[in-house]
Amino acid sequence: MGTRGDDQRLRDLALLRRVRDRIDREYERPLDVEALARGVHLSAGHLSRAFRQAYGESPYSYLMTRRIERAMALLRRGDLSVTEVCFAVGCSSLGTFSTRFTELVGVPPSVYRREAADATAGMPSCVAKRVTRPVRNREAPVPAAPLA
Repeated sequence: MGTRGDDQRLRDLALLRRVRDRIDREYERPLDVEALARGVHLSAGHLSRAFRQAYGESPYSYLMTRRIERAMALLRRGDLSVTEVCFAVGCSSLGTFSTRFTELVGVPPSVYRREAADATAGMPSCVAKRVTRPVRNREAPVPAAPLA
């Protein structure tokens, strides 16, 4: 039989999983921490702290990672402009989208769009998604400077 603390921890994890699932499902909608917290009857501060402890990143960071992953898939298709992709994944600022994309992927969305089509040509989309998954919890590594 679990202790009272264990029971509460399991309930909290279930709520956090609901928040994460909602982000996965509704990433293209306007979502903020306050709305996510209201949906599971927690304060925004408690949700942010608990989410970070459980998943290693804030709810906002997780949401942006989902959006960037989807943006990568749309950019690989090549039929939408960077601006169209930005709005299609739920971002309202092209500047913020481009900055976050570059942080996670290592190149700006326009460069990714040009290069990704060649790099993933002939790959099934499920493989391309896995191979091109963005870096989480830190910026993409900066290429080393050539030795002189």
